[in-house]
Amino acid sequence: MTHRVILDVDTGVDDAMAILMAVAHPEIEVLGITCVEGNTSVDNVVSNTLAVLDTAGAPDIPVAAGARRPLIEPSRPSHVHGSDGMGDLGLPRSARIADSRHAVDLLHDLLTQSEVPVTIIALAPQTNLALLLRQHPEVAGRLERILFMGGSASGGNATAVAEFNVWHDPEAAAIALDAGVPAFMYGLDVFNQVTIDEADADALRDGLTASGRLAGALLHFQMADDPVSASYGGHIGDAGAVCALVDPAALRVERLPVRVELAGHSRGQTVVDRRQRAGEDTVHGGSPAGGAAAHPVDVALDVDVPRFARLFLDTIARLP
Repeated sequence: MTHRVILDVDTGVDDAMAILMAVAHPEIEVLGITCVEGNTSVDNVVSNTLAVLDTAGAPDIPVAAGARRPLIEPSRPSHVHGSDGMGDLGLPRSARIADSRHAVDLLHDLLTQSEVPVTIIALAPQTNLALLLRQHPEVAGRLERILFMGGSASGGNATAVAEFNVWHDPEAAAIALDAGVPAFMYGLDVFNQVTIDEADADALRDGLTASGRLAGALLHFQMADDPVSASYGGHIGDAGAVCALVDPAALRVERLPVRVELAGHSRGQTVVDRRQRAGEDTVHGGSPAGGAAAHPVDVALDVDVPRFARLFLDTIARLP
């Protein structure tokens, strides 16, 4: 089975690993990559993405710059991934040229030109997707689903309750959920679990292929929000969302109502309703102020870590 996908990224240490994996996997056809501010500035995101495609020996995949700030909030790129967003690894600048279209226009064109429904793998704040779905609501019917790395059914990382991608632009996440497109949430509950053994990361970093060496260096990068005492993290991060596309059976998934908090101290939280029966809010018809409507979402809650780790390593091994 071939999955036709568009990646929406804020590359990003872990976005880079996801791009490597998506380009390499034989069941994935990457139609295009759209870029948004998040881990770093849009200009850095585009530059990083093109450099990763070079390293992977990827074909000529269109890459377009998109939103430079959230819908409402000011620009606030993350501090976690280094000054250039790519762990300051010093990758050579690519000779590839970014597509002249805005990311929203590239998304629209790729979706309307495709003869079959397309999956968007959203690994970043969903600002580009929100703009697309508001400007061109008719394309919702051309989407197979939105598989997004974001949210959490437990705690957060940007705040105590909010995951970074959703927190960065909660209005955009709420618009995407409200568009009627099937959604799959690969959130922090599984994101934080999948790691590569340090010996395997060492072998990649010291190996013969450029892609393996890049993946190994990215696995060894010390995230700014990791504990100071940690010497090695090894998280594949966003690449886990690509694993979820091609091996969903490795996840425990439940279809649950999800809404995005838009106000107060819990702004940016994905409220995942795991109750087995109606609560007082349903009985009495109440609706919390400041929250978006809840929509059914396939939520990943647990993962077979060795299975995803092996999938990641085997896929990266296919690259030059």
